Amino acid sequence: MKWSTPDELRAQLQKRWERGELLASLLGSESPFPIRLTLKTPTSPDMAEHFDQVRTWIAALRAMPHCRIEMREFNHRLLGANAIPHQIWVDTLAAALVWLGKKRDAERFNTIIAITRAQQPQLLPWLAKRPLRALELAESWSLLLTIVGWLKAHPRPGIYLRQVDIPLVHSKLIEAHRALLSELFDLSLAPETIDFNATGVNQFAQRYGFLDKPHRIRFRLLDLISTRLPGAQLADITLDADSFARLNPAISRVFITENEINFLAFPLLPDSMVIFGAGYGFEMLSKAEWLSCCQMIYWGDIDTHGYAILDQLRNHFPHAQSFLMDRTTLMAFETQWGQEDKPMLRDLPRLTPDEAALFDDLRDNRIKKHLRLEQERIGFTWVEAALTILTSPI
Repeated sequence: MKWSTPDELRAQLQKRWERGELLASLLGSESPFPIRLTLKTPTSPDMAEHFDQVRTWIAALRAMPHCRIEMREFNHRLLGANAIPHQIWVDTLAAALVWLGKKRDAERFNTIIAITRAQQPQLLPWLAKRPLRALELAESWSLLLTIVGWLKAHPRPGIYLRQVDIPLVHSKLIEAHRALLSELFDLSLAPETIDFNATGVNQFAQRYGFLDKPHRIRFRLLDLISTRLPGAQLADITLDADSFARLNPAISRVFITENEINFLAFPLLPDSMVIFGAGYGFEMLSKAEWLSCCQMIYWGDIDTHGYAILDQLRNHFPHAQSFLMDRTTLMAFETQWGQEDKPMLRDLPRLTPDEAALFDDLRDNRIKKHLRLEQERIGFTWVEAALTILTSPI
């Protein structure tokens, strides 16, 4: 029988709870009560054919707590005058909370409302939109409001998050809730104190004026004769992005590789540098204007993601060229082929025609399904021969 059961009727109210409608009504917004629940009732043939089941169904509905049932009188040609449930209503929030077993949750949310109204009333609209999220944060809500108040009093503080000194507030709380705090800060802070160009969790510090951990760039100078950095030949050097940008070592060729062993074992070359590409985005390199004057060569895996990284690099350095990411190298090391877990499927507009053709073959599985050749699987004899050709005078 497709008649509404007590569990199905309660589930309708539960959905309203899960949408936050019931808690939001505690903020004085438009009340949804009384709520009329959707009721599927027996048809006239059902009454005639399944009268006992109908009576059992009616009894079950009448036994439901916290609801108001409106009955409809009707005359049946066989059964005579009868009454059947016609509409079911939940008249008050209190009745809904008791039926759902959410009375204690509502009390906790009322406490959140009171604290917010006292400390940061401009966040009450946020509570109306995100009541269940606020309820999840009930234990730390007061501390989160304290953080909001602190930043309002200290806009764009120019310190690291770990330096924030608020009684009872550990800086890890800020770091753990950056996405949430971004929503609260945007509603609370003066617009001129927010850098709206900085978006996302990774740019949280920049958006609100905190200091960010410096991005570091790791590199090796490959020229034994170079005296630009005395004592730095062959050294594995790490600098923050700003210091790297000021470096200007007067070299003409820069290699970027994604594999650490290839970075450490990269052969010596005159007037050259190798950068370890793992761990930072290419926007960090773009601060170094002197790189635009260098020949830039990228060596990555021969797979769809390797080409995607190359495409990303060319967004910052259009003159970048690829190294050992060609069809000849791929076919020469067939015995070393592996499998790519999640191939990149989007188009890459910055590839050369030859690169794009191989990328399409890899993406479309024309050579082998999910094929990849990791760069560390290419023999160094092949690498040295390719470098000789690359660096030889024309």
